[in-house]
Amino acid sequence: MRIIAGTLKGRRLTPPTWAGLRPTSDRLRETLFNVLGTRVQGARVLDACAGTGAVGIEAISRGAAHVTFVDTDRRAAGLVRHNLDACGVGGGYTIRVGNVVTVLPELGEAAFDLVFLDPPYDAGTVAPMLEAAACCLRPGGLVVLERATRAAPEIPGSLTRTRDLRSGDSSLTFLAPAAPDGSGRVPGAGAEEN
Repeated sequence: MRIIAGTLKGRRLTPPTWAGLRPTSDRLRETLFNVLGTRVQGARVLDACAGTGAVGIEAISRGAAHVTFVDTDRRAAGLVRHNLDACGVGGGYTIRVGNVVTVLPELGEAAFDLVFLDPPYDAGTVAPMLEAAACCLRPGGLVVLERATRAAPEIPGSLTRTRDLRSGDSSLTFLAPAAPDGSGRVPGAGAEEN
């Protein structure tokens, strides 16, 4: 695992030493950040179910103003800190240990421009996580869910799917706040690409 672009380009990240953690692949992370483009610069980002912290550290490398890392596993939080230290990142981040659904309300409304959720593929329903993420979005914010391609997510009414990108067994689902008129439609919603 390595940082793909930005000020930390080429830095290697330490992978987990225990089973059960599935880091976002370099290829999928590159696809994600190619789609996001300059949207990351100056953004407040949430890397939820952070694991190694690769997505959040990539965001820092590409100019994010602040990244909050959240994971339920203390070992993962320690690994995130280790990877940040190894990359020489001295600030501009917060690490929280806890369940995304309970931690996000503590962070306040309108806290993030970008939310990346990468729960375990066997986590069951992700709707509560998506709902919590939607409540913490700034105007114009975006939620990206990494999920198993085989499992279509249950999307809460507060969000509308705008795009799906598939890469083998993994997919990225892009979600925006539902239209304020209650239609639930966002221009371009439902597009799917490979």
